[in-house]
Amino acid sequence: MVLEKQQQHLVHKILPVPAPDASQLLIKVMACGICRTDLHIIDGDLTSPKLPLIPGHEIVGKVTGIGKHVTGYALNDIVGIPWVGHTCGKCKFCKAGKENLCDNALFTGYTIDGGFAEYTVADARFCFPLSLEQSKPGAAPLLCAGLIGYRSYRMINKDARNIGIYGFGAAAHILTQIAVAQGKSIYAFTREGDKASQAFALKMGACWAAGSDAVAPLKLDAAIIFAAAGELIPKALRDVDKAGEVICGGIHMSPIPSFSYDILWQERCVRSVANLTRDDGLSFFKTIDKIPVHTETEIFELRQANHAIEKLRSGRINGAAVLVMD
Repeated sequence: MVLEKQQQHLVHKILPVPAPDASQLLIKVMACGICRTDLHIIDGDLTSPKLPLIPGHEIVGKVTGIGKHVTGYALNDIVGIPWVGHTCGKCKFCKAGKENLCDNALFTGYTIDGGFAEYTVADARFCFPLSLEQSKPGAAPLLCAGLIGYRSYRMINKDARNIGIYGFGAAAHILTQIAVAQGKSIYAFTREGDKASQAFALKMGACWAAGSDAVAPLKLDAAIIFAAAGELIPKALRDVDKAGEVICGGIHMSPIPSFSYDILWQERCVRSVANLTRDDGLSFFKTIDKIPVHTETEIFELRQANHAIEKLRSGRINGAAVLVMD
């Protein structure tokens, strides 16, 4: 499914199977999640995609070809392909262990073709080995929703106990299970009047759920914003206690309204999350080996991608939308 022009539907096309170069794996895609970032790319909120583009960066697949310089992989291995598809290793950020901020990074499903297809190629260094259990479609959202949620969570002070999550979708429902297993209390904020999402949050382990206009029953230690709504930043600042942290987990957000200094004062802070490192991924998959995580998914065939995107855009999917290729 190909994006030929932003703000248009994807187009179904028959294309040649790509050939891996010396550092790449050829992957037969088994499943690919649809991420909120895919919507931002399609809708034009992110303005520099490769066009035409095969979107998709929550990829689970099987190795069917191996570049001549690749080691550590065998045919039929199961791998996951995330958003960050390549970094230069030479810029000041890469040298400082901050490859998520690389000046020359390439991104799966944005500046390189992704997983809304039967086959894709990927730099082997940026793939994650997965277990046979993780070869199911339900593992696809782990490759972005899970990873970016986990990086956002790692930014919070480890002593934080009462955590607000704003926007309860794919990332939130995965993170909630991890946080609750680690003894945290999750307070979920959804769209106003969205009773279905609030019930879903409670089902996933949140101790409280309400609309984003509601006031939590106590001052929060930290907040994570997954919704792309800039007006939630001053709201979250009002909800957190002194020294509280507000983490913005999205790649795009609507304009942030002005707010008075008093809600930021007393050492509250606002911080964004940008991409992820391979260390984040290794730590995340090690964590969920010990904490069983269930992903709530709605499955669509590849040709149904446009329909699935519309359902996600309108908030009619609890959890994650996943495309399957067979």
